[in-house]
Amino acid sequence: MSDDVGGSGGADEEWTGPLTFSEQLSDWLEADGTQTLGELGMVFGEKAFAVAVLLLMAPAALPLPTGGVTHVLEVVAILMGIEMVFGFPTIWLPRRWRQRPLGATMTGRALPRIIRMIRWLERFSRPRGAGALRTKTVRRLLGLVLIAFCLGALLAPPFSGLDTVPALGAVVVGLGIVLEDAVVLGVGVFLGIAGIVLDVVLGAAAVDLMRRLW
Repeated sequence: MSDDVGGSGGADEEWTGPLTFSEQLSDWLEADGTQTLGELGMVFGEKAFAVAVLLLMAPAALPLPTGGVTHVLEVVAILMGIEMVFGFPTIWLPRRWRQRPLGATMTGRALPRIIRMIRWLERFSRPRGAGALRTKTVRRLLGLVLIAFCLGALLAPPFSGLDTVPALGAVVVGLGIVLEDAVVLGVGVFLGIAGIVLDVVLGAAAVDLMRRLW
């Protein structure tokens, strides 16, 4: 008589559950072909805007030498925030931007570091305030927050490194949206506000110093 009562079939197969965000992002990064912003909507659905801002602001948040390309990425990130405010259902970009590869700096250096940070954060994160974060009103308000932080990074004094903190705030806010964790989002808001305050205070001090010298 067989011991296999009821025919368990795949009993030896281990079900690991749905992929985490870091696993999804890593799989997308390692997939064959060229990674572009236009693919985000197909891969990440309604959270594509937050993922796009996270990716676009990552080089400025680390920071990495990018030869000034971070300013272009910040402008595109601001566009993503504007589309969130107006409730766009999917990412809209000019075809040239939509099909442009993310580039070796982002895919080879920035994103692997961000993925490591996300994996660490996922150990402690859990859905908190997820229902509120899914509402259209909150998503539009978060679009305004992201616009402010991206502008803070864009308008920071050049070569000062002051764009790092508001950019990191935008990245962590994006993570809070993706992970549906209000605590992570709150940390991102704190970082972004602190970065903008630093920009204003230290920027004003630098201007005052230049006036005294000249």
